[in-house]
Amino acid sequence: MHLIVHHWDTDGITSAALLVKALKLKEFTNMTAPIGDFRFDERIWNAIEKANILYVLDFNVPNEVERVRIPTLFIDHHNQGRIKNPLVGQVNPSLKGEYYPSCSLVVSEYFNVFNAWSALGAVGDIGEKAFELDVVRKLLKKEGLSQSEALRLVELIDSNYIAMDRKAVEDAVRVLLENNTKDLLEYEPWLKKAEAIREAIEKALSDAEERNGFAFVEFESPFNIISKVARKLVWELNYRGAIVVNENFHGKAQMYFRISPEEAERIDMEGIIARLKALGTNSGGKREVVGCVCGRNKIRNALRIIEEYLG
Repeated sequence: MHLIVHHWDTDGITSAALLVKALKLKEFTNMTAPIGDFRFDERIWNAIEKANILYVLDFNVPNEVERVRIPTLFIDHHNQGRIKNPLVGQVNPSLKGEYYPSCSLVVSEYFNVFNAWSALGAVGDIGEKAFELDVVRKLLKKEGLSQSEALRLVELIDSNYIAMDRKAVEDAVRVLLENNTKDLLEYEPWLKKAEAIREAIEKALSDAEERNGFAFVEFESPFNIISKVARKLVWELNYRGAIVVNENFHGKAQMYFRISPEEAERIDMEGIIARLKALGTNSGGKREVVGCVCGRNKIRNALRIIEEYLG
């Protein structure tokens, strides 16, 4: 069995679809982790035991991959150390100090398979900045997709994980594979989720406070919208950075810290991640992003760690 474990967002979903297309897989199983939790749960480990080969895409879990005991291809673009497990083939440009805006583009380059999904993964991860990339513009034009349609498709695909619908995230890979990409702009199951989520995001944005050019937002919501709120605050409203806290997300606390490229030269994101992990939180990230999930009793201490780095 070919088992694909991928991140729950647009980049992870498109990366999985690209891999299936590149390898011409007729039989495969794709899974995502518990949404918001950077680990393999019992369901994934049980599937790994039955698999012949494992693919891990856009999911920054090097510690989990070190434990795998079957041949594994680990493709990613997040900052991480080199995997020591001899069964794992690791493909990650960050190991050479190279920055890639999405895993979808790493997968496309590795297998030499490019289409609209390659571009959508990048749009999903860096938003409108992806349109500055020649490869993204060319791929969208070739597929007959406008920039606004690409942004809308990302919104629709992401609605599955934002609504905490793990099964819908996993189903989304086959939805991509079995439908014309542009037709998905009218895919009813995604449209309904997206509308409810958009209303929650607008409410959070309206509650943002500014401190020295950084946006601070705190709220409670069952939707996993912290990354979307932070991206809008930094990319669209031009804050230096954004700290977004969901104080009660299905019984846990979430925090998402995103900074502008200019601030990335000053703020030690790897140091922040290390300190958050030492605090006992489930944290990860990359050059401009830190995500954190923890008990509600730890969120204030986690927030103070980030505030120390803001100056």
